[in-house]
Amino acid sequence: MFLGQFTYTLDVKGRLTVPSRFRDELPTQAVLTRGLDRCLVLYPIDVWGELSQKVTSLPITDTRGRALRRIFFADAVDVELDRQGRILIPDRLREYAGLDLSSEVVVVGLDRFIELWRPDRWESQNEEQMEIVSEDPAIWESLKI
Repeated sequence: MFLGQFTYTLDVKGRLTVPSRFRDELPTQAVLTRGLDRCLVLYPIDVWGELSQKVTSLPITDTRGRALRRIFFADAVDVELDRQGRILIPDRLREYAGLDLSSEVVVVGLDRFIELWRPDRWESQNEEQMEIVSEDPAIWESLKI
């Protein structure tokens, strides 16, 4: 289970250290791809397999199904942790998420996967989510929580 948030610095080669707390749960191989909110998502290979089966089962005649396939698969890359626990983030994914070399990255654990955020985008997204929940506490009921 991936829990918590940590801030790390992307090195000049585009490598990011995965928090040591997450490395125990993350197999050496994982998949990195675009997230839905201009972040990146790091999926353990087993979680990626489950997700890819669900996305692949969507009909290609459905516009939304095609869009999800493109979002998840077009820029997805296999990544491996090196001996220092780092992953290499390709240029196109860094550009999508607005991550600059030698800049900070917020690494967020979300139970079964990990998101990577530019700090200002994470702060904005987090504030927006808190406002939504604060304005309508009944949202928890609709989610059956």
